[in-house]
Amino acid sequence: MADEKDYYKILGVERTATADEIKRAYKKVAIKYHPDRNPGNKEAEEKFKQAAEAYDVLRDPDKRARYDQFGADGVNGAGGFGGFGGQGMDINDIFSAFGDIFGGHGFGGFGGGSRSAQPRQYKGADMRMKVKLTLEEIATGVTKKYKMKKDITCPECGGSGCENGSKPETCPTCHGQGYVIRTQRSMFGLMQSQEACPTCHGEGTVIKHKCTHCHGDGIIKGEEIVEFNIPAGVGEGMIVNIPRKGNAGMHNGVPGDIQVVIEEAPHPEFIRDETDLIYNLLLTVPQAALGDTIEVPTLTGKARIKIEPGTQPGTALRLRGKGLPAIKGYGSGTGDIVVNISVYIPEHLDKDEKSKIESLNDSKHIQPTDNIKNKIFRAFRNYFNK
Repeated sequence: MADEKDYYKILGVERTATADEIKRAYKKVAIKYHPDRNPGNKEAEEKFKQAAEAYDVLRDPDKRARYDQFGADGVNGAGGFGGFGGQGMDINDIFSAFGDIFGGHGFGGFGGGSRSAQPRQYKGADMRMKVKLTLEEIATGVTKKYKMKKDITCPECGGSGCENGSKPETCPTCHGQGYVIRTQRSMFGLMQSQEACPTCHGEGTVIKHKCTHCHGDGIIKGEEIVEFNIPAGVGEGMIVNIPRKGNAGMHNGVPGDIQVVIEEAPHPEFIRDETDLIYNLLLTVPQAALGDTIEVPTLTGKARIKIEPGTQPGTALRLRGKGLPAIKGYGSGTGDIVVNISVYIPEHLDKDEKSKIESLNDSKHIQPTDNIKNKIFRAFRNYFNK
């Protein structure tokens, strides 16, 4: 098999290559030697044709099987390369195959299998705003409502841009297509490409009698009440996209979006740690030593927790499921409230209080055991190893 007909070598793949590997290889070679990138280069033009020929055979299971068994003659027959008509290479067929591998789009000015353009539809500009939320709002999600300055649909013409109830007319240049065909001569003959109509700018229509209120744009500066929902579980710095609540689009186009940047208001009692909430509970020495039942806050009210006798500072108690929900798509379940135990040591004591505490110094139960020391040290080390 001659090198110029070794289709596997032309595409740079092994004979065992899969269909996807062949497709990727052809795309790479076709881009490298495409005439748009190599104007006037006859060698590149020939390699581009060979790559198209090789891909046409190897992408078809039946042709590939005949080629593997009989070589190029097995697919070309007596009259030359069968995949492109048997009479040599047809440049239109080459670009059709090239356009197919890029999802229906041609390359540069050649157009290949490019899809027909659609009349232009304007999209309004996006907007961005900050919204400060409390932890209570974050826990449940919240609906917000604001009066915003933005582009709104012109009330006089209803967004059409036309004066006195008139309507847009079909563009006489593109006949409503929104695009025109440009033809130019090249080394391959006459080539065609599409471009936006210079008269209607791609809309397909023109306005002869423009609305004096909006000057034919269909939008004006105004104010509008915007209402949107913030999902539960959002956090500081997150951006929630609110579709089609932004600026109105010209000529009844698609409204833009609003990007809502989340800010968290500081909470007087909780510190947030992802979905957990940390609450610092300050006990007195008697409460820590003797135990107690104490109320602690939650985002929805109060909860009672039991303090066991001998509870040490740094102990963490959990109220399961009392924290924040995970935002959809970023986790599952609900966090906890983590109650961190601190013990208040009095700063000022009167004479009688000092005497009572001093009387405890000789008690063997006042001195920490080695086990307690190790337990507290482990908690201390874990705190700094987070």
